[in-house]
Amino acid sequence: MESHSKNTQSQKLKPLSDALLEVLKKIPPKSGVYHYFDSEGRLLYVGKAKNLKNRVRSYFRFTSTLAPAPNLSLRIAQMVRQIAMMRYIIVENENDALILENSLIKQLKPKYNILLRDDKTYPYLCVDTQEDFPRIVLTRKVFKKTQGLRYFGPFSSGARELLDSLYEVFPLVQKESCKQGKKACLFFQIQRCLAPCEGRVSVESYREILQNALDCIENPKKILTKLEQKMSFLAENLRFEEAGIMRDRISKIKQLSTMSSVDFARLEDLDVFALVCEGSSAALVKFFMRNGKIASSATQIIKSGIGFDACEIYKQAVLNYYNNDLPLKPKQILIPLDLGEVAEELENFLQQRFHKKIPIHNPKSGEKKRLCELAIQNGKEVLRLQKNDEEEVLESLKSLFNLQNIPSRFEVFDTSHHKGAQNVGAMIVYESGVNGFLKESYRHYLLQGSDEYSQMREMLERRIADFEKESPPDLWVLDGGAGQINLAHNLLSSAGVNLEVIGISKEKIDHKAHRAKGEAKDILRDESLQEFRLPTSDKRLQFIQKLRDEAHRFAITFHQKQKQKTMQKSKILEIKGIGKATQNRLLSYFGSFEAIHSANLKELAKVLSPTLAKNAFEILHSDD
Repeated sequence: MESHSKNTQSQKLKPLSDALLEVLKKIPPKSGVYHYFDSEGRLLYVGKAKNLKNRVRSYFRFTSTLAPAPNLSLRIAQMVRQIAMMRYIIVENENDALILENSLIKQLKPKYNILLRDDKTYPYLCVDTQEDFPRIVLTRKVFKKTQGLRYFGPFSSGARELLDSLYEVFPLVQKESCKQGKKACLFFQIQRCLAPCEGRVSVESYREILQNALDCIENPKKILTKLEQKMSFLAENLRFEEAGIMRDRISKIKQLSTMSSVDFARLEDLDVFALVCEGSSAALVKFFMRNGKIASSATQIIKSGIGFDACEIYKQAVLNYYNNDLPLKPKQILIPLDLGEVAEELENFLQQRFHKKIPIHNPKSGEKKRLCELAIQNGKEVLRLQKNDEEEVLESLKSLFNLQNIPSRFEVFDTSHHKGAQNVGAMIVYESGVNGFLKESYRHYLLQGSDEYSQMREMLERRIADFEKESPPDLWVLDGGAGQINLAHNLLSSAGVNLEVIGISKEKIDHKAHRAKGEAKDILRDESLQEFRLPTSDKRLQFIQKLRDEAHRFAITFHQKQKQKTMQKSKILEIKGIGKATQNRLLSYFGSFEAIHSANLKELAKVLSPTLAKNAFEILHSDD
């Protein structure tokens, strides 16, 4: 791989200048990836080309001065007018260029590329039919064994709920450890298992029970009646918490049941991608059809203040999803748009990825066209439902801070420490629409820095290093002032990431954070350090405060846990007769300081001598 760039950092270049023209003249006719930058050095766009020279030159009209080519869309013409410099990377072939382009878009988040973050693998239900008494398991990976495995899915949601229901309704082998057991356990006593370990059920009878369970995976309606009966029983016996869990589970399975009712005459395996755009929002709908029925569906909301390029979104969606290991591959991918040459590129990628031909088809009529229309209809409904007051707040935030795009995904950072000890950081993630706070994406950081500035640097550097694994958000929100904002801006510029930053901090009087009684005086700052002192009733301020407060809660909770661990550790070492070696022995047995602290006298005596155990127990519980 060969890289080429024009050194323009020492001087600020104007858009469409002679310096850019000189670079354009020297581009080779080879496969590669190109980057466009504006006069501030911010990344505008990443693209790939089979022939760099032809592709890049197609953006421009070469007259007395450089100008956008006349056949460009309004969106791309707007982008070309901002290009002040470019960089390109030469690769071996077009497929390498396709993969590199997608990787760079996810890491660097260029302004005019739409970033699709939803590249996760969806779970499958799997059963090994070669075992005598097989279990159904939930998996996101492809098992190395190929013979006898049967997969169901993928499931965008509801897989865990369906699996738990199968094990409640059908007397299957409940746990993996039960296979090694020689004696019937509690599950047999409560009639949740037929004890194959004691030979109480034959292989043939068990297979019949298993097949009934597998039928419910293919048609979830079959299990709903039994679940509803159980929910009613729990409610009648005043077990309302358990009934509520059952109600939520039924709701999830009903969503699966709705999709599986769509039935094709032919038993085909198809994946469908359909994009619906309305204003600054778009919905990307995915249908996964297996054996002529829709196994599941997933929808992703995309925001953009500069329009959408449908072809680019479809390309990125296919690359993201099929770059994962998949146990079940479709025979065909349906997309309600003619992708032209891009379809051929994607088919070549799929051929190399899976060693089989998977055509990308734009159906014009028949069942497949109706399936695409159904996906589009679902996308329109999702966009209709997701419109709310928050949309106005986000659009107003874009205007207030002069952001490149309407922010949809936020990462918020805060630190916590006490006199330079137990230094921790926290990152929370918020996504507008139905998702809200994404707690599975929250992160804690143990930090070494002695002050808030160095702690923030350490935390942000570690997050930037993870952009390759988890793409950047639309906006960073920092609990801090001008120093932290400048720090973040410089770190992101050094990494070449197009990500904007704002800050929220308390008003300071006499160099101390001032908290007005009953009224928090928070100051917002944009990347240029302009201050915004909004009234407390302003919804934009309230929205940012909501994000900051959640990050603060998450950081404080983690800090308190770390402080408690340190206190417990110190207390154990203060006990006469317990040194570091004994402490490590206690940790090895109990697993944590919390467990040591809560252990009873009998448990401590399993590790310590009776006298030392008694002494330790009395000291550890002296404050209780």
